[in-house]
Amino acid sequence: MVMAAGLAVTTTNVSTAHAASYAELQQKQANQENLKAQLAGVDSDLASTIEELNDLANTQIPAAQQAAQEALQASYQAQSLADATNQRLEAAKQDKATLEQKIQETGVEYDDAKDSVAEIARNSFHGSDASKMMDVVTDAKSADEFVEQMQSDAAAARSASNTADAAATTLNTSMNRQQRLDAIEKQITKLKEQADEQAAAAQKASQQAANKQSDLEALQAKDTSVRQELESKKSSLTTQSAKEAAEIVSMQAELAAMAAKAAAEEAARRANSYTPSNVGQQTSSGGNSGGSTGGNTSNSGGNSGGNSGGNTGGNTGGGYASGMNYAVPGSCPEGSSYCYGHNTGNTVGGAAYPARQCTLWAYLRRSQLSLPVGSYMGNGAQWAATARGLGYYVNNTPHVGAAMVFAAGQSVGGHWTADWQYGHVAVVERVNADGSVLISEGGTGFATFPAWETISNASSYQYVHY
Repeated sequence: MVMAAGLAVTTTNVSTAHAASYAELQQKQANQENLKAQLAGVDSDLASTIEELNDLANTQIPAAQQAAQEALQASYQAQSLADATNQRLEAAKQDKATLEQKIQETGVEYDDAKDSVAEIARNSFHGSDASKMMDVVTDAKSADEFVEQMQSDAAAARSASNTADAAATTLNTSMNRQQRLDAIEKQITKLKEQADEQAAAAQKASQQAANKQSDLEALQAKDTSVRQELESKKSSLTTQSAKEAAEIVSMQAELAAMAAKAAAEEAARRANSYTPSNVGQQTSSGGNSGGSTGGNTSNSGGNSGGNSGGNTGGNTGGGYASGMNYAVPGSCPEGSSYCYGHNTGNTVGGAAYPARQCTLWAYLRRSQLSLPVGSYMGNGAQWAATARGLGYYVNNTPHVGAAMVFAAGQSVGGHWTADWQYGHVAVVERVNADGSVLISEGGTGFATFPAWETISNASSYQYVHY
């Protein structure tokens, strides 16, 4: 829910959404019970279809997408660990080759003669060889000669001792080299075992990630099939509440399909761009990966939401204020810098918004619906003020396609609280008969991107229109 300061997406981690709470679970259960109440009297087969679609959209697909994302991350972590171990293995092999070359050049063996030299030098220096000392005394012609010869002999002994010490040090170095070589051999053996084990674990994790992605795609296909089945049966619904329930569930299922498609595209993108050095990083391409997400479905979602949701909101939500009578999808091409009579603030597309954050989704969804949106609207809580400054129409009345702005720390439908520093921003997908709104939203704390929920106290928030 925070906007990056530069042109490329940053890796700054911001706590921008919310974790599931007991209150949310209670709300979910209440929504299910409310759905059953709205479907009272509906043909059992049709009611079952609607309930099945509701379960797919709100339970099965979000859970499968989260499982797929976790498995994909685990796969990258396993591969990264295997790569790191392989790099250490190669470094150890290089150390071994370098040391072997040095041993070959200098020789490992410094034979026993040097040990003998050292012993002789030490004995001579300490005067322990009595016969040599007597020869020195006997050959001396004078006291001065005796002193000179003693000094000379001592100097020679010291020189021999120093040389022997140097030889002994060199010998010790060569022995350390051999010990290091043995240690490297052991390290190589251990690292090779680790590398093999980690490669197998990475392969297993990769297969698990692929299986989770296949499960998600299967649910996505089922979602599409059940939505089509519901569409063919909707005409048999007679009560207004049942019709609205079916439309809301159908739109939620459409958002779930968009989320599943976005997850698949993200998985493919990351798989294609994977290298050991960039695991866990975000790039500006991530901002565009969702740009086409739901491209085939956004028009149908925009039309159904624009017609039924927009009109419903006009009749029951207090009416439209002046300037709110715009169609969805709109007439503002994606990336437009000027539209609807004002500067949109769009200069670099969505590249300035961090991956998976609420600001990125608001940008992507508004673009899909051909509504104006800027590149630097700010954190979620800042969108209303920024929009006013650019000439957008902003008020407290919801409309399909409007950016719904949550102030920092503001309660979100009584379920959770917007970030105390950054706030939150979402997009209105439908205005319901009871005045509540169905919204789509991004954020790292949600199981899917996008996520969706119904907000009851709609007039408590600000809406950026066009």
